[in-house]
Amino acid sequence: MSFVPLNQLRSSSVTTPHPSLLTPHSVTTNRPRLPSWFKVQAKTGPDYLDIKRTMERLSLHTICEEARCPNRWECWNARTATFLILGDICTRRCHYCSVETGRPLSVDHEEPGRVAEAIQALGLRHAVITSVNRDELPDGGASVFADTIRQTRRLNPTCTIEVLIPDFEGNEEALAMVCTEKPEILNHNIETVRRLFPSIRPQGKYQRSIDLLARAKQLGMKTKSGLILGMGETIDEAREVMRDLREVDCDIITIGQYLQPTRDHLPVARFYDPSEFALLREEGLAIGFVHVESGPLVRSSYHAEQQVSSD
Repeated sequence: MSFVPLNQLRSSSVTTPHPSLLTPHSVTTNRPRLPSWFKVQAKTGPDYLDIKRTMERLSLHTICEEARCPNRWECWNARTATFLILGDICTRRCHYCSVETGRPLSVDHEEPGRVAEAIQALGLRHAVITSVNRDELPDGGASVFADTIRQTRRLNPTCTIEVLIPDFEGNEEALAMVCTEKPEILNHNIETVRRLFPSIRPQGKYQRSIDLLARAKQLGMKTKSGLILGMGETIDEAREVMRDLREVDCDIITIGQYLQPTRDHLPVARFYDPSEFALLREEGLAIGFVHVESGPLVRSSYHAEQQVSSD
């Protein structure tokens, strides 16, 4: 086992320009040193390999790989992974995300069954299921989420389920379709602050995401959202997002550091110190979140299995 700096594990460097640079087109030939706390444990043990082989055998995708998550070694070695359904091509282009953008393939209606089979083969106690955006579909893919939950429950009746859903373009019927299947956690990531939303997530809307979480709570869901820091926001704006989420009774929040996936993506505006993440965790708990996962390497599904029983 070894600890490897993240800039040796990624295909491109992370740049650190002035926070006012909010477009993804800055390129630098320098490779600035990442903060000392950005080290991950790179280890491909038997559990890691089992997950990788299972995903390949069943022709499944994980957001862990598509989004280049720095925690996949830790999570896969703990037999946790986040399934990416509805293919691996997204209809949106968010300037922080490395998932491929383009015209998706047709919906694979056998995919929900293969996800359920993988969960059974891996013996998972908690499964996290997310998707690309599929804005070309009338329901945004909600019916495939619902079918995946049903088939997972059929083969794995004791497995708890978290779904990380897109905004379905505000389609309340699509949201209700997912909530009817009663996943243990309904997650929708806000990702950034209100001011930056139009430039960083141009095909999304801040208030639409807040409204989705409010509606999910009204439908009886335990709700969760995630915030990425370091894309040009101020820490007070991050606090405003936390308050907005609590106003719609969001239960769980994850807060992590943005890392630039490639030179074509949004540059990093700022690296937050671990002490700042710890402070936001304390403040989040103080305003009523039942669980706050906050740290430089935290991603939306990090330690997700520990959040099911939070109340």
